[in-house]
Amino acid sequence: MTVIRRGLVVRTIFAVKRGWYQLRYPRLHLGAGVEIRGRIRLRRGVRVSIGENTRLNKLVRFAGHGEVRVGANCLLNATWIGAWTSVTVGDGCLLSNCELLDNDFHNLPPALRHDPPTAASRAPIVVEDNVWIGAHALVMKGVRVGRDSVVGAATVVRTDVPPGVVVIGNPQQIAKKFHD
Repeated sequence: MTVIRRGLVVRTIFAVKRGWYQLRYPRLHLGAGVEIRGRIRLRRGVRVSIGENTRLNKLVRFAGHGEVRVGANCLLNATWIGAWTSVTVGDGCLLSNCELLDNDFHNLPPALRHDPPTAASRAPIVVEDNVWIGAHALVMKGVRVGRDSVVGAATVVRTDVPPGVVVIGNPQQIAKKFHD
């Protein structure tokens, strides 16, 4: 009987936290069963939708003027997502203490560096289903990370990652293929 009560108390706490965050951030949509085990912070008008049964640990931050969509059954652990266009994370993904940024925050040509960023400095990010992104990894603008792939710790992802591989390093390189 005590285990049943404890489970009910835990589910109630998560439901209260979901309700409080949705009141605090009107641009936040949380699916059923989302577990907020830490804190969430939204900045600068970003719109965020998190799928059912996703768990958020530690401080998970979202920023930008774009849209973030996180699928169902994911784990976000101290993740920072900057979305000035869009960032999409598929179902069943594991995102460790990493950063996903769809914006360079500045223009590359020397004459334009102090001007406001142009559209060329932004591009959407897509993380397909069942992807694991390791701690301190950085996923840059315009990247698609293929289904069932792993991005190793401290990897800088600047180009698309094919499905079913492990990438590591800076610049990224394929260290392993799962479907050989």
